Amino acid sequence: MEPLRPSDFDDGTPAPAPQMPALGVAGWGRFVWRQLTSMRTALFLLLLLAIAAIPGSLVPQRSSDPNGVLAWKRDDPELFEILDRFQLFDTFSSIWFSSIYLLLFISLIGCILPRTQHHLKALRQPPPAIPQRLERLEHFERKEVPGDPAGLSELAETVVKQRGYRIAREDDGVSGERGYLRETANLVFHFALVGILVALGLGTGYKYQGQRVIIEGQTFTNQLTSYDTFNPGRFFSEASLEPYSLTLRSFTPTYQFDVTTGRTNPLDFVAAMGVTEPDSLSETLLRVNEPLDVDGTSVYLLGNGFAPWITVTSSSGEVVFSQPVPFLPQDANLTSLGVVKIPDGLETQVGMIGFFYPSAIELDTGALTSVYPEPDKPVLTLNVFEGDLGLNEGIPRNVYSLDTSTLTQITGGDTGQDSLVLALGEKAELPGGRASVEFSELRRFISVDIHRDPTQIPVALCAGLIMLGLVVSLFITRRRVWIRVVGAKGSTSMVEFAALARGDDPGLARELKDLVANFSQEAESRMKQR
Repeated sequence: MEPLRPSDFDDGTPAPAPQMPALGVAGWGRFVWRQLTSMRTALFLLLLLAIAAIPGSLVPQRSSDPNGVLAWKRDDPELFEILDRFQLFDTFSSIWFSSIYLLLFISLIGCILPRTQHHLKALRQPPPAIPQRLERLEHFERKEVPGDPAGLSELAETVVKQRGYRIAREDDGVSGERGYLRETANLVFHFALVGILVALGLGTGYKYQGQRVIIEGQTFTNQLTSYDTFNPGRFFSEASLEPYSLTLRSFTPTYQFDVTTGRTNPLDFVAAMGVTEPDSLSETLLRVNEPLDVDGTSVYLLGNGFAPWITVTSSSGEVVFSQPVPFLPQDANLTSLGVVKIPDGLETQVGMIGFFYPSAIELDTGALTSVYPEPDKPVLTLNVFEGDLGLNEGIPRNVYSLDTSTLTQITGGDTGQDSLVLALGEKAELPGGRASVEFSELRRFISVDIHRDPTQIPVALCAGLIMLGLVVSLFITRRRVWIRVVGAKGSTSMVEFAALARGDDPGLARELKDLVANFSQEAESRMKQR
């Protein structure tokens, strides 16, 4: 640089770029951790989790509706392959949903722990000292109050404490702070939210849900082989099934016939149940929306119908089939569809597809229909097929369906033989003297859903804590107040009052006004007592 030029002369030469220190692995780790554990990230992940759960309600899930998944695959195999590749049929156990879930869990824990530590530290610390310039605060008032400085300082401590503030005494006044419960409630809210995540993440692995059809007079035993369908959690063990049994004594529906529309409206469904536990036997009633609670499991009434007792006798007079068969309702008047499979006892295997009409009438076309859901005139019709039912192939078969593609129909349709039409107690012969079929008895059945969810109590408790924390944090404000005795003027002293709040507090001005009025009244009362 030339000696005649000033030291700050700029000749246009660009200054060297500042050399920033490299973050390194540890620095990047701290940066990522701080971003992940920020409340903004937690809120974003919570929103993302809600969005990620949407596919679980749009497409069937393998865990809850496996038949729906199979139907989707059959109806649209190309779209099914695309959705299955993204695990949309296993939304809640997919990699992407689990990743969001775990990140949200980590983020909330990372947010809560430092705040909890800071809050516990603040609880042990005294309120902040009186600021030097109280008049700079928005809510400030100076007033001349009767009394000497020492007595007024002592009075300030009493008044502030009576108004629910934690106090810190100083030589010329007192400082107070209250509203710590707001932050406590906020932390309770977030801890309860984490509790729900933990309960859902771990508890759902131990839950199970199963369905069973129970016919009048039959008993269901709570063991794995007794369920018609069963959906266990990933941590389920058969040993966790509670030992009990349910017996359907009777089922009583109540209907109301609407003369204006000709429709039948159900009013009530009551199932009389016998409950047998290891140390007790009880009788109870099961209704819709009034589940039974048996050893921590909930038993819900889902549906009901009729189970005609069908007896099949071979040509030699041997009874080869005799049991009630559930027929599934197809309409409000309980016109029902059922399947009978007879694998043994006859020359060939026989399958039947039938309709049951509780209150049968014949239409002009010759077809039957039911006009009322009660069995005023029960009629059973059956189409009979023979051939290999496929029951010996080791492949599970749906008991409520019959694959007729490989069977030969021998009654109904184009066979030239009428379908079997049986009233209660009637018997009919199959063509060629193969066997006879009798509609022996009519029973009812109910379908129940047996559900065990260990997350219910913890989730309900955490939800209550969330609501409590939210309400408390909304209605409690964090406030600080200060009272300083400035100086004496004869028998009076000049006193300064100030208040400050964290965030918006519409009631702060009123709080300061009440504090000043309360202090003044106490001071005047003391002077009069003297």
